[in-house]
Amino acid sequence: MPSLIKIIATRILTPLAKIIIYFHKPLQRLWSYSCLQAKVNTRLEPTVVVQNCPEVHGTGQITFGKKVDLYRDIYLETQEQGHISMGDEVVLSRGVHIVSYANVQIGIGTMIGEYTSIRDANHKIVTSSLIRYAGHTSSPIVIGSNVWIGRGVVILAGVTIGDNAVIGANAVVNKDVKPNTLVAGVPARFINCIQDS
Repeated sequence: MPSLIKIIATRILTPLAKIIIYFHKPLQRLWSYSCLQAKVNTRLEPTVVVQNCPEVHGTGQITFGKKVDLYRDIYLETQEQGHISMGDEVVLSRGVHIVSYANVQIGIGTMIGEYTSIRDANHKIVTSSLIRYAGHTSSPIVIGSNVWIGRGVVILAGVTIGDNAVIGANAVVNKDVKPNTLVAGVPARFINCIQDS
């Protein structure tokens, strides 16, 4: 495309694009909120902000608190007796995956970084069957209030994370984390206590 045509077309289309962008974002959020409400079996609080409708699989047993903020490309799955519950003002960043066969509980004000994986179940491993048909074992996950979970963290079945804990990016959490502590690494290990400054 010749430069002159591109310049003229851009000058004409840019104001139109600004108008479309201005109205598109609120309409996209409203549509995404409605789509999410259609996929879950619980009442969605009107203060929940849905950037883009999460991918929801299974029974839809998911509870959202008030002022929850859901970014793009989130995956939520509940199977068997599984339930996911989020307290008020929880933030799920882009690409977060949460899978529950038992129970995943996320406390008030917790922020979960991009591409974090939280799964309360594991495949059974038996020699008499392919892994995909062997079933699952599950154990609840409890994440306290005001927890900050860094990007790319993996949280495994049976873990409890105490209030005000910080989980460093890319950590694998396979055992309990005490309140007011910083953990990091693979597997996650104690780094420091968190104190008000």
